Amino acid sequence: MTGGRQRLIGKTAIVTGAGRGIGRAIAVALASEGANLCIVSRTRPQLDCVAAEIRQLGAKVLVVECDVTDLSSVESAVAETAAEFGRIDILVNNAGGGEERKTVGEDDPEVWRAVVELNLMGTYYFSRSVVPHLRDAGGGAIINVGSGMGHQPRAGNSSYNAAKAGVWMLTRCMAMELADQSIAVNELVPGPVATELTAAIFKAQSPHPTIPGEWVKSPEEVSSLAIFLATQGPKGPTGQSFSLARRPL
Repeated sequence: MTGGRQRLIGKTAIVTGAGRGIGRAIAVALASEGANLCIVSRTRPQLDCVAAEIRQLGAKVLVVECDVTDLSSVESAVAETAAEFGRIDILVNNAGGGEERKTVGEDDPEVWRAVVELNLMGTYYFSRSVVPHLRDAGGGAIINVGSGMGHQPRAGNSSYNAAKAGVWMLTRCMAMELADQSIAVNELVPGPVATELTAAIFKAQSPHPTIPGEWVKSPEEVSSLAIFLATQGPKGPTGQSFSLARRPL
């Protein structure tokens, strides 16, 4: 493990979309804080690479191939995690993406539906499946990775806008429903981040090419905010949106 005070020793976290980018960085950061990890994605080779990083930190890790849009697959992943570690304390709903970049009427309804299923239904399925385990653990944290596009519309991306807006409202609803059970539910809005998917567009620690005053973040900067949200305990914030963007949502 890394040096310093570790705040999540004995805790178990599930991170979806953990094979690369923001999900990988959050999983590694949680492991650095002492948590056991279940890392989830549809791509096993990427997960195996992340698992190797986590094991180098001395943390325990479970690798699960899972389609977040399939409820039975999600329920199986959650059950496997609980059986492996005996508890679940933290869920990071990071799996998402799939912008179509077409206007309504020009778009493909099947692609539109798939974007909503990945971003919104995947978040709902994992949250629904994990809540009983968080309750059994005496509380915990759900962190939903959202988007500024869930707060402000952008033409040509209605499926992604609608899905991420749904994630934000789901976050607020769950926070109200679960507050008296010591389960915090918050949204993390990364802002522009340099990942494998955006490498051709911009680089970390550089000005954003089209948004004045905005800077591109690294996945590790996003993971620091995730750690903050994961370590606040039952008296911490819930039902809130935390953004790294340098502009109002």
